[in-house]
Amino acid sequence: MLGRIHQSFVRHRQVVDLVSEQLSSAIAESVDVIVNAIQTEKKIFVMGNGGSAADAQHFVAELIGRFKVERRPLPAISLVDNIATLTAISNDYGFDKVFSRQIEALARPGDVVFGISTSGSSENVLSALKLASKKGCITFGLLGRDGGAIGLFVDHPLIVADDDTARIQEAHITIIHILCELIEKKLYPSGANV
Repeated sequence: MLGRIHQSFVRHRQVVDLVSEQLSSAIAESVDVIVNAIQTEKKIFVMGNGGSAADAQHFVAELIGRFKVERRPLPAISLVDNIATLTAISNDYGFDKVFSRQIEALARPGDVVFGISTSGSSENVLSALKLASKKGCITFGLLGRDGGAIGLFVDHPLIVADDDTARIQEAHITIIHILCELIEKKLYPSGANV
């Protein structure tokens, strides 16, 4: 059992080290794009399924609440939170429309739309990102494996190139925390500003 635990930590470090090598520049560029959107009064929409839905909620909570700096709330919306909306859209239009219907209603040109998918192939996420692109939004994919169809489509793919869902999700939350920390530092370089 202890060997298995140790091996899980070793694999976690290997994946995080790989992400550090492969994605640091893309993460820095992502921060610049997101900060620019916030500074021009645009919104950030985040979505995903299952564990990625939880990551979407987590990301938005850090932006609206705070990460490390006492500051004004940042304009972020999780598309996975409203159970009445999710079930109504799923029932009336199908689960593949659960995010795109919300994007149709809420997103405006210049907004940031962030899809999270460990496979890179979540149809409902891809559908929403395609609609967001048509509406003039900036699209991001926080993805796994080879990035899937989403990785080929979005403006800014952040792909954790591993096949283990658990390790991908661990890297995703690390990337989310880095994004939140750097967004705060860039917007509030002197710390508190409420």
